[in-house]
Amino acid sequence: MLVEATVYAKDCPSRQLLDRIGDTWSVLIVALLADGPLRYTELAHRIPGISPKMLTQTLRALERDGLVTRTVYPVVPPRVDYALTSLGRSLLGLVGALQQWAEKHIADVVEARSAYDARG
Repeated sequence: MLVEATVYAKDCPSRQLLDRIGDTWSVLIVALLADGPLRYTELAHRIPGISPKMLTQTLRALERDGLVTRTVYPVVPPRVDYALTSLGRSLLGLVGALQQWAEKHIADVVEARSAYDARG
């Protein structure tokens, strides 16, 4: 069975990728790794609200999709660094644009939410 090649098709691989890179945690992780590799604990500390389970799952998914590398150093205690691949770095323009848009328009969104809630 052929899968329709469009992000609107439920089983399209490009839709699955869009779901991954549009996920809140993925966006934040990619943005944090823009300046270079970070350890798991550094990522956890810099993303308040992410659970250890979600951080682990998101990092694994990003690694599986070829966006992040995981490097294990043979030291005691073990050290693991996460870094963007060249494919992951290619997302930085999009992620940066999303971040800038959100920061620029948050007041408008808050105002729209208040107006909507007042109607209800």
